[in-house]
Amino acid sequence: MVPWGHKGYHEVWLNGGNDWIYRHLHTAARRMEELTRAFPRAEGLKRRALTQAGRELLLAQSSDWAFIMKTGTMAEYAVKRTKEHLTRFTSLYEQLRSGRIDAAGLKDIEERDNLFPKLDYRNFT
Repeated sequence: MVPWGHKGYHEVWLNGGNDWIYRHLHTAARRMEELTRAFPRAEGLKRRALTQAGRELLLAQSSDWAFIMKTGTMAEYAVKRTKEHLTRFTSLYEQLRSGRIDAAGLKDIEERDNLFPKLDYRNFT
C-alpha cells in the first residue's frame, strides 16, 4: 500500500495513473462557477438541478478516487465513479444552459446521490 503523502509531494493524488482527471475537474469547477453567476436566485426545478450539479462536482472531486487509482485496490471502480459524477455534472450543466431540465432524470440522480442535503449551490462562486 502506498502511504499518504508518498515522497512528500502529493504523488498519490497526481501521477500518470490519475492525472487525466484534473483537466475535467477544473473544467467542471469553472462551469459550476458559471452556473452560479448565471442563476443567482434559482428556485424550484432549476434550483434542484443546480444543487445536484454541485453535489456531482463535489463527489467527482473526492480525493479518494485518485488515491484508489494510484493504489490499484479498486482502480476500475474509482475511474467509473469519477466518470459517472463528471458525466452527470456535464449533463446537468447542459440542461441548465439549454433551459430544458429532465425532471425524471434529476429525481433519479437525486435519489442515488443526495449527499449534503443542505448544500447551497450559490457557495460555488
